[in-house]
Amino acid sequence: MVLSVNMFVIDNVVWIRLGSFAGIFLLMAVWEIAAPRRALRTQKGRRWFNNLSITVINSLAGRFIFPFQAAALALVAQERGLGLFHYLHVPSLPAGVLSIVLLDLAIYLQHVLFHRVRMFWYFHGMHHTDLDIDVTTGARFHPVEIVLSLLIKMGVIVLLGTPAWSFVTFEVLLNATSMFNHGNISISTAVDRVLRLIVVTPDMHRVHHSVIIGERDSNFGFNLPWWDRLFHTYKGQPREGHRDMVIGLANFRDPKRLGLVRLILLPFLERKNF
Repeated sequence: MVLSVNMFVIDNVVWIRLGSFAGIFLLMAVWEIAAPRRALRTQKGRRWFNNLSITVINSLAGRFIFPFQAAALALVAQERGLGLFHYLHVPSLPAGVLSIVLLDLAIYLQHVLFHRVRMFWYFHGMHHTDLDIDVTTGARFHPVEIVLSLLIKMGVIVLLGTPAWSFVTFEVLLNATSMFNHGNISISTAVDRVLRLIVVTPDMHRVHHSVIIGERDSNFGFNLPWWDRLFHTYKGQPREGHRDMVIGLANFRDPKRLGLVRLILLPFLERKNF
């Protein structure tokens, strides 16, 4: 039964991910129009073109560099008994749930690492050059960072023995929550206070995109909000408030210098400014 579920997931992983991405993106885009949190300060059309083009480039890069799906690696690990959960004979359901939690922890630690280590920051910093923050920012990552992140996740898959269905579920959740917590959407303070106990909310993550370095180096979580509190990287609110806070990086304020080609080349051409 477990094997058949894993095979179904692997055979349909592209459609599962594409369908979930399109659905969540459409929902968030409509929500942003109906109830925006902040007034956008730059031209939306230019930003959306850049951010969505980067999303397509990242998808193609991932498929070209890794012609096999990471979920297929999970199936290989299962067949060969690789990973902690297989060694301990942990059933698929608890192994899958624990894998989702531990993968989320790995992404949190990766995120902190990409801020702390200069070489990685050159690439991750491109994500922070967005002068506004909305649903498309959640997919604005440099292709090199995407490849490095995938390598890290593949390492975790083999180390844990993550079930294929669990990894695909995690990827769907990661994409969905990334679009959600980057969303320019208004949520009441009372609802946000409850939500951020179980998931990273837009108001919580927006602090992370502040131009103020002390705020930027906080709230690293994507899915689960617990890691920031556990590792003391949590900051409740931005100093200037959500409507007045400045988004982006101090040395990258000209939208005309943040076109698609230049964004890809930023880590190589603008290192002195990061």
